[in-house]
Amino acid sequence: MKPIVVGVGMTKVGEHWDESLKSLAVEASLEAIDSSGLTPEVIVFSNMMSGRLQVQDHLGTLLADELGLRGLPAVRVEAACASGGVAFHVAYNMIKSGIYKVALVVGAEKMSDTSTEQTTTALMTAEDREYTGFYGASFVSLNALAHRLYMEKFNVSEEEMASLAVLSHENGVNNPFAMYRRKISTKEVLESPYVADPIHLLEAAPISDGAAAVVLASEEVAKTKSSVVSVEASTVATDAIRYYEREDLLTFESAKKAFMNAVSASKIEKDRIDILELHDAFTIVGYLTLESAGIAERGKAAKLVASNKFTLSDKPAVNTMGGLKSRGHPIGATGLYQISELYLQLTNNAGKNQVDNAKIGVAFNVGGVGTTTSVSVLKRR
Repeated sequence: MKPIVVGVGMTKVGEHWDESLKSLAVEASLEAIDSSGLTPEVIVFSNMMSGRLQVQDHLGTLLADELGLRGLPAVRVEAACASGGVAFHVAYNMIKSGIYKVALVVGAEKMSDTSTEQTTTALMTAEDREYTGFYGASFVSLNALAHRLYMEKFNVSEEEMASLAVLSHENGVNNPFAMYRRKISTKEVLESPYVADPIHLLEAAPISDGAAAVVLASEEVAKTKSSVVSVEASTVATDAIRYYEREDLLTFESAKKAFMNAVSASKIEKDRIDILELHDAFTIVGYLTLESAGIAERGKAAKLVASNKFTLSDKPAVNTMGGLKSRGHPIGATGLYQISELYLQLTNNAGKNQVDNAKIGVAFNVGGVGTTTSVSVLKRR
């Protein structure tokens, strides 16, 4: 029995000063429930930092109460920036096992209400903050080390490294939910200040607020629905949490294993994938994901994007609705934005960014520096 996506809901990503974490989650959830026409039997809530930034936990039950669904089982899932994809994985297995027939998966994050210092400290908990953070390394600085090593080892220029950010913004222009709906040039990226040398500001996803929700149902329940997408596979894999302890700093073993397992479970070969949603929190994360999964040759991903590969007219098309860079990256919601965007593509509801005859989409949601990766394979029915 394959779980089926029968409805999605999203809020616009931005700095929502007049909204709370709770109100954003409710808005996305109600939209997903309404679009599905189904009442959930269980709630899975994805969030990374509410305990530190909002001083609020117990989010699953909080949301159940706010939605008028008091009494339902509800849980919260946290896996750093991969929280959304891992929450989806939990709900996927709940439905696949037959325990529940309808699940609401919602991710939300509110990052703009606190200082940059507070948010940066919270983000560092994606690594071993007690040890690595003690020596002054921030999360962006760890990605900067990978960025520089990649450039030096594979002779990649700053212009080539910037190309994924340019591609994501090209696609984000037509996404009504995106935080930054404007094109950027390579020149603009390289003239933007460094956030951690050699990562420029315009190569890093912005601090964002937002919520996204997905309703999953069993095949039996979904058989009366017209706009449905099957989940062919949902996998999760991990790597050493301390980046410096890995044998190969330029291979995301978590992405490699999760994608290999997803391909095996779905029986879908790489050349059949129409759409890839990459976790471009930083451009280097997108490139290393492509290469670790074997979709691009080692050391070639940045050069391929710079040569106009992976556009909307290519196969696979990458970050078709703007990725994390243009859409924004409200941590706990990101994986569910990716799945919601795939749903729009696979039901021919992606507007001006619709990929022709899209049948299969894959989302990579990455936590830490390639530390946890969830891979979701969706197929048009």
